Order: sequence, then structure tokens, then C-alpha cells
Amino acid sequence: MKYRTIGTDPHTSREVSVLALGAMLFGSRTDEETSLALLDRYVEAGGNFIDTSDNYAFWVDGGQGGQSEELLGRWRRSRGIGDEIFIATKLGARPLAPGTSYVDNAEGLSAKVIRESAERSRERLGVDKLDLLYAHIDDPTVPQRETVEGFAELVAEGTVGLLGVSNQAAWRVERARTIAAAAGLPGYEVLQYEHSYLRPRTDVPSDLFPDGSLGAAGPDLLGYLRTEPGLTLIAYSPLLKGSYTHPDRLPSDYDHPGTPARLTVLHEIARETGATANQVVLAWQLGADLPIIPLAGASTLAQLDENLAAVDLELTAEQRARLDAAH
Repeated sequence: MKYRTIGTDPHTSREVSVLALGAMLFGSRTDEETSLALLDRYVEAGGNFIDTSDNYAFWVDGGQGGQSEELLGRWRRSRGIGDEIFIATKLGARPLAPGTSYVDNAEGLSAKVIRESAERSRERLGVDKLDLLYAHIDDPTVPQRETVEGFAELVAEGTVGLLGVSNQAAWRVERARTIAAAAGLPGYEVLQYEHSYLRPRTDVPSDLFPDGSLGAAGPDLLGYLRTEPGLTLIAYSPLLKGSYTHPDRLPSDYDHPGTPARLTVLHEIARETGATANQVVLAWQLGADLPIIPLAGASTLAQLDENLAAVDLELTAEQRARLDAAH
């Protein structure tokens, strides 16, 4: 395993593995035995960066989530895991009632919710401190200053380490960070967005984003990352839920003329390196000139082992240039 530092404050920055493990379906769609085996294998390989959320996975049973955090709490207790394992979680998108979702009934980002939801996450995980806490989705109904101050209070109290943000417009992220900086408060340092080798259309509206997707790391966000060296991008869905192995799973917003060209180059380089397409995608992210940590889930040990092997795959400068140039 290889490691990199996230965060800029020496009191809260941490050295984490360059490949994060997504625990979204652990304890729900991925059964207990398999989830525990995946966690054990990841740690045995040197991994120490696990990602979850307070709303995972509400859509599996129509509830409010919490299964993933609860599973991680049971795993920590049964294995004697301490603060050597870095666990990130999120709040803001937990449904307030069973049968609803983050689109129509999200908990939001008020100061009250931030405090109460963070406390519930700490209880489920069995930790005194959340290593990294994200604002999962935006909440335009709450003044950003209230949200910024709500997160900062938890950092000051020592119950939260690093702060992160996900699925928000780059201008909203910058505004929140500006508010925090002006007040001398800790701000978002970790950005979690969908990012893979294939590029999605970002103009396709959805229930949450009527003007087009804000969940994918597009030019605005990547450009922002390039000019702010203290930020780190955590790239979720780097393997597009198995789409590189099963093309029929590719989401419709990837159906555009640029996709076939990039797939052609990707598979060429997979053949040249003797690696899988998934491993080339992860290696492309791991060796990027931007600070990117792929966040990959797995439902089998074989999938996890495939992902872990990508850490040692080195692409040549020529191969990387061909991947970048395809469009």
C-alpha cells in the first residue's frame, strides 16, 4: 500500500492509504460475513481509509440508513480497531422518515442537524471522534454561515477532525470556504465527487439537480482543485459500478461520442500492461497530477484484490498522455 496526507492543519491532517474502501452497501446488500471479510482483507493489505455515510443504505430497505455505520462499529469492536483506521462519514442526506429520500425529505445542514447527526454517527461507529465529516449534499434553505459554524464547533470540541463536502456546485464550496477563512474557522479540505476515466454529460437534469449534474467532478471543480493545493479529491464510483467490465451497466449520461474513443484507448493500454481495464482506470487516477484518491467499493474478495493490485500499476508518461488525449 502507498499513502498520502490529506488536510493542511498538523492537528487534524492524516496520512491515509491512496485507495479508499467504500462501505456503502456493507451491512445491507452486502451481508455481514462478506462485509467483515472485505474489511479484514483491506486492512491486511495496508488500507486504512474507509468511507461511509449516515444514510447508507436507506434505499435497500426503504428505511433511513445507518446499516453501514453500524456494521463498521461492530467490526471495530470485534477486531479491536482503534484510531489507526481512518473512517469518513457524511451527513445531510439522511431521509427524515422511512419511505422518503434525500430528494424530498433530507435532514439538511442546519446547526442542529449537524450536531445531532454527528453524535448519532459517533455512536453507531463507536468512536469518540469522526476522522472526516462531509456535508453530503447542499442545503440552500440554511444560510451557509450557519452550516460553516456548525461544522467548526464540532472541530473545536474535538469530536470531528477534517471537514469535507460533496455534490455541491464549486461556487458554493468556495463561498463556504471563504466564510470559514474570514472567520478563522476550519473549512472544507476534502472534496468527494464522482470521477472516473469516462466523462459524463453534466447537462442532464435529475431530481436533485434540475440544471444538470453537480455530483460529477467537471472542469470547474477540477480547475478549482488545481489552484487550491490544500484540497484533495476523493473520487467516488471510479469504476462506474462495474461498467468497464459490464458495458450494459454504463449510465445513460455517458452515452455520447467521447465515450467510445476513450474506451478504445483504455482497452489498448490494458492489453499493453497486462492489467484489467478497472486497474488502468484506478492507476490513471492514482498517478494523476491532481491529488486524487479513488474510493472504490467491492462486494467480493476478488474485486477487492483486483482494486488493491492497481496501487502498484505504473503507467508510462506516454500511456498517460494517450489516455488524457482521447476524446
